[in-house]
Amino acid sequence: MTCCAPPPAFVDALAGGPDRGPSDNEVRLASRDLGTGLRQSEFSAPAIHCGACIRTLEAALDALPGIVSSRVNLSSKRVTVRWRSADSVPPMVRRMVELGYEPNLFSLEEAGKDGHLAALIRALAVAAFCSMNIMMLSGSVWSGADGATSGLLHWICAILTLPALLYSGRVFYQSAWSAIRSGRTNMDVPITIGIALAFALSFYDTVFSGDRVYYDAVASLIFFLLIGRTLDHAMRERARTAVKGLARLAPAGALVLDGPDGPAFHPLADIAPGSTISVAQGERIPLDGTVLQGISALDRSLLTGESLAEAIGPGQPVPAGALNLSAPLLVRTTASERDSTLNRLVQLLDDAETSRNRYRRIADRAAAYYSPIVHLAAALAFIGWMIFSGNLHDATTVAIAVLIITCPCALGLAVPMVQVMAARRLFEAGIMVKDGSALERLAEVDVVVFDKTGTLTTGLAVPRISHGDKQAVEIGAGLAALSAHPYSIAIARAFPASPRPDWRDVAEHPGLGIEARLGKHLYRLGRPGWSGPAEDAEAGSILSRDGAIIAAFQFEDDLRPNAVPGVNSLLTDCRQVLVLSGDRPGQVQKLADRLGIAGSGGLLPQEKLDRIGQLAAAGHQVLMVGDGLNDTPAMARAHVSMAPASAVDIGRSAADFVFLRNDLLTIPQALAIAREARELVRQNLILALLYNVIALPIAVAGLVNPFLAAVAMSASSIVVVLNALRLGWHPFGGRKTLSQREVTA
Repeated sequence: MTCCAPPPAFVDALAGGPDRGPSDNEVRLASRDLGTGLRQSEFSAPAIHCGACIRTLEAALDALPGIVSSRVNLSSKRVTVRWRSADSVPPMVRRMVELGYEPNLFSLEEAGKDGHLAALIRALAVAAFCSMNIMMLSGSVWSGADGATSGLLHWICAILTLPALLYSGRVFYQSAWSAIRSGRTNMDVPITIGIALAFALSFYDTVFSGDRVYYDAVASLIFFLLIGRTLDHAMRERARTAVKGLARLAPAGALVLDGPDGPAFHPLADIAPGSTISVAQGERIPLDGTVLQGISALDRSLLTGESLAEAIGPGQPVPAGALNLSAPLLVRTTASERDSTLNRLVQLLDDAETSRNRYRRIADRAAAYYSPIVHLAAALAFIGWMIFSGNLHDATTVAIAVLIITCPCALGLAVPMVQVMAARRLFEAGIMVKDGSALERLAEVDVVVFDKTGTLTTGLAVPRISHGDKQAVEIGAGLAALSAHPYSIAIARAFPASPRPDWRDVAEHPGLGIEARLGKHLYRLGRPGWSGPAEDAEAGSILSRDGAIIAAFQFEDDLRPNAVPGVNSLLTDCRQVLVLSGDRPGQVQKLADRLGIAGSGGLLPQEKLDRIGQLAAAGHQVLMVGDGLNDTPAMARAHVSMAPASAVDIGRSAADFVFLRNDLLTIPQALAIAREARELVRQNLILALLYNVIALPIAVAGLVNPFLAAVAMSASSIVVVLNALRLGWHPFGGRKTLSQREVTA
């Protein structure tokens, strides 16, 4: 739909003035220089709430001169714009204000705050109070009160309607005005017109002592619509971006040793490549760099999923985000904060999240056809009755009845009610859902991709004795208790030594192992080739006495409970099940063979993301199940994602679902519930459509007034609610939600 561009002064008046949003100078100062004459600006637009908002904003911004590209992130309500710095700042802020999406400069501190849900709940409470009291008073009018009593009740109802009309209804008026102002329409436009006309006609009849008023229809219409809007918003807003939490993994700063004023702690943004920084034992590497001094063990598990700590020393590279386990290090930085490994992960996650947010929900697709049909029907009804009767009052009453009886209450409740019921069933099965659209996406899955460590397995290194007697194992456990290495901790916990030996000359060698003297013997526990002959590179840890092997420990991750039946069920239900891991290829292949699925190991986060992208490009809908930081970009890029409760915070934040039980049977259970929910959503949409097909001709024929239209609208809403309550309830032996017993069988 096109329209003539309004004059600037008129636009400013509509938008509330030309100074709404940040100024051009603020935008330029806050933007980032991308090189090659490009800059990037990021805005927060709280009014973004659906897929239509994404399409509207991106199309409008991309059409502006000077803008190279724009991208909208629904979950963080974030707008990213790349523009040519040689030109003046493009009028992007003004354009967003014109469209009704007033922007602020984006900041991670403000991202994720949701004040709109609280406003919706307050509006719903006011509408509920007004509608209940108006219904009670209207009952007296409709049951026969007349004369002065009827007139008084009409005025009381008018006064009670005002809070719902002026306060609760703002949710719809603001959305409708934003749409009309930008030359488009949405579902809130006919709602607003219906509410305004019903109140205006009722107030006219109140003033001139008419027989019928429809304040009850106005209040109940607002109330039922707000129920659906609040439920839908609550489900959408549970999907939060993981970018904020991911960025917080990096330290706030680092100790720079070669600064102009001597050693000092500086923010990461102020540390240039080539600086020398100190990283204490137990700290995360703040910036990518190369080790100058020190020997330690590095835990890269959050970045790669590799469960084995890696020995590092002078000349070796270290990535931002890895954990320094054993000893202090001096590191020469090789990248700025913006170009660090951790920041690249943030960008990967943000890009992948944005890609997935382009998914259009069933309700969004249905709503695209709703507004034009309703507008046309109401307009034709008004014109027809004016021609037929010539009575403006009657024609307006019929048009209002059409708008009310076709109100999208049932459509608005069809999806969120099913999603709320599905969320309840999933919770009973030990699964938390964060995003309503994720239920729809989960029902479409045909490929399941697992991470290995911490997902298919427990992520705990379980030692098994491959060589040695009881006495040697107890000595090894006693020596292991002196070390903080993950493998040593696992040995000490699995085989506690009692009484504790009297060790002397204890020395830990980062990346190699630990040694100490007991009596006249030297014992070493650690890597093959250092503690003893390297007969088997997969031996794990070796205990030697004076160079001779006396015990050996192998380490394996335990499979999660019901991993085999859970994967077998998925193989039956889906076309493909894969494992993609950053762990050692040999370990990954061994596990994949055990489960009867394909597997790839040694993958970096970007490689996992690329594999997911390849599957998506081939037309597959991928469920990614992971738990580590290295999985988060792939989880955000996948069609839908899931993480165990034991996952790192960032993994849980990036996931659409979190399973609370230590049991992989929950995954096929979630698929079954999601597919049943999809069936019920489709049934509800069909019921809403049938209702409108039947009700619309009746309203156009003038057989119902606005009050009866409101009653019919309420009845249709109740029908879809009752249908949603059937989720998981099959009293006559019909299709059942997958149980653990059925999956195991």
